[in-house]
Amino acid sequence: MSNGKKLLACPYVIWSAVFIIIPLCMVFYYGLTDKSGAFTIANIAAIATAEHAKALWLSILLSLISTVICFLLAYPLAMILCNLNVNQHSFIVLVFILPMWMNFLLRTLAWQTLLEKTGVINSILGFLHLPTLNIINTPYAIVLGMVYNFLPFMVLPLYNVLVKIDKNVINAARDLGANSIQTFFKVILPLSVPGIISGITMVFVPALTTFVISTLLGGSKILLIGNVIEQEFTQTGNWNLGSGLSIVLMLFIIINMVATAIFDKEGTGTAL
Repeated sequence: MSNGKKLLACPYVIWSAVFIIIPLCMVFYYGLTDKSGAFTIANIAAIATAEHAKALWLSILLSLISTVICFLLAYPLAMILCNLNVNQHSFIVLVFILPMWMNFLLRTLAWQTLLEKTGVINSILGFLHLPTLNIINTPYAIVLGMVYNFLPFMVLPLYNVLVKIDKNVINAARDLGANSIQTFFKVILPLSVPGIISGITMVFVPALTTFVISTLLGGSKILLIGNVIEQEFTQTGNWNLGSGLSIVLMLFIIINMVATAIFDKEGTGTAL
């Protein structure tokens, strides 16, 4: 029986080796060597150059802003979902998951069409004789694209944690004299920390590493660190530098993973 289970696991082991382990090894190999194959840390140290440092800090800033906005929108929404009737849960959660079934690139292209100077939104505003919006090719458009694309990743972990909170705990707090604000800050919010950490991780990491959103909504005028890495691989052909910068981004991913492991040991914020 044990040997049978091991055989069933073989395809997954092979899949992980081919598409996870080997690519990671290649990234580390190229990132820690120069074009001649000699060991070097210059590719990693290149993050300290003015151009790369600016792209990194701008990426971190926009990712943090997007994450905060997603949290402020998602938490009340998740609480509203938890207060609905049980029969409505599956349908409403499906409504939030449904946009994720559409191709990520198409969703972003849709916002590009909406936000263009001659796009749908400005056409409607012009028809109503209202001032037009000029946010395309700006950081505001990039943040808007990040929030739209990654908001479901914040809603679902929060909803998953909040819906599992025992109503008797909340009722007990109110029976002991706590008002709604005290109940929220002393009971609900602390119990939802695993979902908050999971949501932050699931939004911040893809927002930090994205390059499609900044390319389409930023018009290639605003370079994030993801754009710099993508250009090193596809335009300049400098795989060593691109891999070195990717290793730097991995550090942020590892930090987020460690934070998730510490605050969400049972995985309550990552599974529905």
